[in-house]
Amino acid sequence: MSIKGENIRNIAVIGHSGEGKTTLCEAMLFNGGAIDRMGKVTDGSTVSDFDDLEKAKQMSMYTSCSYLIWKGVKVNLLDLPGFYDFEGERNEGLRAAGGALLVIGANGVIPIGAQNVVEYCLKLRKPLIIFINGMDKENADYFGTVAALNEKYAGKLAPIQIPIMENGKMQGCINALQERAYLFKDGGPQEIPIPEDMKQQVVDMQYSLMETGAENDEALLEKYFETGFLDRDETIHGIRIGIATCNTIPVLAGSALTNRGVINLLNEIVTYMPQANERDHIFADDLTNDNIVAVRTDENAPFAAQVFKTVIDPYSGKLSYLKSFRGVLKSGTTVWNANTQQEERIGQIYLLKGKKMEPVEELAAGDIGAVNKLNNTSTGDTLCDMNAKIRFPAIVFPKPTLFMAVTSEKKGEEDKVFAGLAKLAEEDYTFTIEKNSSTGELLLGGQGDMQLEMLAKKVKARYGVEIKLTEPKVAYKETIRGKADAEGKHKKQSGGHGQYGHCKIRFEPSAEDFEFAEEVVGGAVPKNYFPAVEKGLRECMESGPLAGYPVTGVKATLYDGSYHDVDSNELSFKMAAAIAFKEGLKNARPVLLEPIYRLKIVVPGDYLGDVMGDINKRRGRIMGTDTEGNSSVITAEVPQAEIKTYTMELRSLTRGSGKFVSEFLAYEEVPPMLADKVIAAAKAANS
Repeated sequence: MSIKGENIRNIAVIGHSGEGKTTLCEAMLFNGGAIDRMGKVTDGSTVSDFDDLEKAKQMSMYTSCSYLIWKGVKVNLLDLPGFYDFEGERNEGLRAAGGALLVIGANGVIPIGAQNVVEYCLKLRKPLIIFINGMDKENADYFGTVAALNEKYAGKLAPIQIPIMENGKMQGCINALQERAYLFKDGGPQEIPIPEDMKQQVVDMQYSLMETGAENDEALLEKYFETGFLDRDETIHGIRIGIATCNTIPVLAGSALTNRGVINLLNEIVTYMPQANERDHIFADDLTNDNIVAVRTDENAPFAAQVFKTVIDPYSGKLSYLKSFRGVLKSGTTVWNANTQQEERIGQIYLLKGKKMEPVEELAAGDIGAVNKLNNTSTGDTLCDMNAKIRFPAIVFPKPTLFMAVTSEKKGEEDKVFAGLAKLAEEDYTFTIEKNSSTGELLLGGQGDMQLEMLAKKVKARYGVEIKLTEPKVAYKETIRGKADAEGKHKKQSGGHGQYGHCKIRFEPSAEDFEFAEEVVGGAVPKNYFPAVEKGLRECMESGPLAGYPVTGVKATLYDGSYHDVDSNELSFKMAAAIAFKEGLKNARPVLLEPIYRLKIVVPGDYLGDVMGDINKRRGRIMGTDTEGNSSVITAEVPQAEIKTYTMELRSLTRGSGKFVSEFLAYEEVPPMLADKVIAAAKAANS
């Protein structure tokens, strides 16, 4: 099936976790005839949540694609996870989407997760529709929820439905724009006359919608000021402009679980959401002419698409999800990967319905599909015509904020753990796996504990290796604050040639990790033994006198010693240097150092005081505050030991609205009382 861009709507279904996104997708697919019956999240039978881990957790963790045909229009649904840890999946899906559908519960409040995705969509200029879900529940509060939305997004909302309520539940709705009323029936909505007691509400809403439509078009605004009225077509035209420019957000309501209001929602998506070929064009790098070009969704233009998601299946191989931006992709053609500068042969093209793949011969401009076995192509890569080479902007992924030490449950399987995680990294760009050179631990970094837990389970399920996650060690170091002279003498006689090395070394602080100098006069220590002394000292820097942590910031000056013509050798002077090191550092006022990280924390202004107070409790220093839009930005310097699980703690403190990034800054001295505890714990662990 090939379909033109004007008959395609690419919709990302977004919202806070647990608000019913997947169930709503299921209802839309059912109404569109794409599935025979609605599955349930609790049964693990939905199209979108087909992964075993998603079924077990009863929540979406990965972007899933499906589609339906409604009134001759292909509606591509991208069901995006709502939980914080899977932000990368959200970013992938929104790159492919032309608009978004926010699902929110009828609870009279806006969850933080919903606010975050709305603000992200507005930032990306993705047209948005809001569906207030759960109107079948007791005490469903439609008007309270609309009021909460109005307070948050003043001037943007366009509620085009009025729910018809009975016994606290939504039984139907009135479309104020169309002046039509419907009751929800098993066979679909049944049109009825507008109830007499609701006619004034309809009139009031119509005038509100006129005002909203007028604000999006100067000609309409002028007419509205002059006459105080717009006809239905003018109002709809103004609202369409507002949706396309993200100045207007239509609001509808219903129940995904009972399939009420979903048909009305599909009608509005087809009517109001932008066609795939009328979205604002995306900019790309023209690699041939070295400039920027605007890429329009034109099926007659040279082919160009972007891979927005990669799935690695242990059995069927690699599957690349594509959003075609222009031209037509056909099976059997050769395309150019603008990121790797390599050709790729296109095999079978698929349309997706969850895990079900439907083979097709071509993918039209504006459509979403998948291609298998692109061995040299990764997420974010651009595939294009060989004779029209362009490259789309990279997809932005959040950096890891939570790190855990990872080991295998069974000894000897560490390599399998690393290999399994490396494979998963081809799918998920939001986590890292690297070895900490200071502690020797393998660190798994991600967006939160849920993501890391899921990664561990996925490695076990796919590659049969069980992973153990533990809190990582702090990479403490030791240094000295004073000066000290030390003498090291190594003497051993056991018949025949013996061993003899003798050196006197001065130790003092240095701005560098390690400095070696010599001030030997009169040949007390021959020059050919200097390298052995330095080597012996460098080896000792790996373990300090306090707790065995690596040593830094030391200058060692060899100034005297003695040797034996027969018994002296390099090994003897290495041993002598080690003796001097241990003695010297003990007397040079050794101290413990800890890594300090610079944090940039972004929170709503209401939480500024709480977060700053919490940073102070963590021995942090507030370096400054600023504002970015409606958010407060805190710059702070905090010891690593105090922020190992800060990702979850910041979420708890800010109800999920706070975010941060961190970077290593420097090492600083640990306060004496804390240092004593760290040293005691290290000695106990090593005993």
